[in-house]
Amino acid sequence: MRSILVRGIAGAMVSMAALAVHAQAAELRIGMQDDVDILDPAQSQTFAGRLVFSNLCDKLVDISPNVEIVPQLATDWSVSDDGLKLTMNLRQDAVFHDGTPFNAEAVVYNIERSKTLDESRRKSELKSIEKAEATGPYQVTFTLTNPDATLLSQFSDRSGMMVSPKAAQEAGAQLAQNPVCSGPFKFVQRVAQDKIVLEKFADYWNADNIHIDRITYLPIPDSTVRLANLQSGDLDMVERMAATDAAAVEADANLQLFDVVSLGYNALYVNVGDKAKTPIGQDKRLRQAFSKTIDRDALYQIVYEGKGQGGNQPFSPSSIWYDKSRPVEPRDIEGAKALIKEAGFDRVPVELRHANNPVVSQMAQVIQAMASEAGFDVSLQAMEYAAMLAEQTAGNYEMGRMNWSGRPDPDGSIHQFLTCAGGLNDVHYCNPKVDELLNKARTSSDFDTRKALYDEANAILLDELPIIYLGHEAYLYGLNKKIQGFELYPDGMLRLAGVKIVE
Repeated sequence: MRSILVRGIAGAMVSMAALAVHAQAAELRIGMQDDVDILDPAQSQTFAGRLVFSNLCDKLVDISPNVEIVPQLATDWSVSDDGLKLTMNLRQDAVFHDGTPFNAEAVVYNIERSKTLDESRRKSELKSIEKAEATGPYQVTFTLTNPDATLLSQFSDRSGMMVSPKAAQEAGAQLAQNPVCSGPFKFVQRVAQDKIVLEKFADYWNADNIHIDRITYLPIPDSTVRLANLQSGDLDMVERMAATDAAAVEADANLQLFDVVSLGYNALYVNVGDKAKTPIGQDKRLRQAFSKTIDRDALYQIVYEGKGQGGNQPFSPSSIWYDKSRPVEPRDIEGAKALIKEAGFDRVPVELRHANNPVVSQMAQVIQAMASEAGFDVSLQAMEYAAMLAEQTAGNYEMGRMNWSGRPDPDGSIHQFLTCAGGLNDVHYCNPKVDELLNKARTSSDFDTRKALYDEANAILLDELPIIYLGHEAYLYGLNKKIQGFELYPDGMLRLAGVKIVE
């Protein structure tokens, strides 16, 4: 009896200890607007993917809250006088999640993989790199075909994310099934349309400043459901909240609201490529007419409660890169009707695809109503976001409502979308003159020179309108007040160094 009693007490103590350890584990549950597409930095193209990568995969460099380039895996760097060599010194205390060392050879492998993998979306971002070579165990030198003012900015995002060479060689294009990086958290599990789970990486170089043990990302497209789960405590954070939910968060004593104007844009992508057999894809006058039907300021008042601003270029009107000589035009229904008539139509059918979340759906409905007044019969098709992207890439669509999160350098919001071989050219647009201008803009570090080139390219793009820009929204994130130390940057990424959960 005494033996059984002692064993019982001991078992209870073990159970209580296990419960205590579990209770102390800090888990962050994040409600996501969309599911992730592909968990491979070389192949990914979604904002949701970047949110996960921000804690899974370290980059060569990062940005500051003021959108300045700062060290991450690279500690410092220098550019040769002729602009044709970029030399980076690397951290010596980083390691990949599978134990593979992070060093110069690993960087060389990653760059070559992103440049040569058939499925890679990073090729145009790294086009200027002629050769990457290890010039020391922890030093890498990039030889460029031409000076590239955009390269550091590219390295602050997916082109600079490092994956384990060992894991990538073994998995090839299937690395996304079990991504292995060197960030503060390592991959545990993914259930499509349900969750992605990461856990703290004990050997991370900055592990002492990581106070979260586990992250669970939960795709919940319905913003109302996300808010309800945040209010109930089932979620600790929601990203890209609907503007209509902001007041509820601010009024809740248990919650806190973070907001910042994004670097990116909202837009309508029009398929103008060889597969585009629709009137709006073949005739720029119809695209011009469609753009004229949209009251951009009203659109942002209705959908985003005035947060953000209307726009007609890839850069916001408050950006130094914005061409002020071509401002947002007021809505012009009569002008739109005239263009439709000139193109030989009375009514024009258009299928508009959009992500199946309430905010984007509402914007699509408002656009549908506005365009109808001029003669466009817009049919709406709500789709799961990743599926919509796949169809756009294949050229199987007419018009799509899209977001881009923006980049610190202007090149990142225009080149890969509108050059003939651009990795994200889902509008399938190709104009050699635009290629010439945007390629040349990459080679100069002089602001005035670059600005003139972007202005000239924008003049062509505003005429041909493969992308109809709508404006620039603000990121709104809701957090439980027990989350402390969080800061929201203009790129909207979830940086968790120093963040704590205080019960």
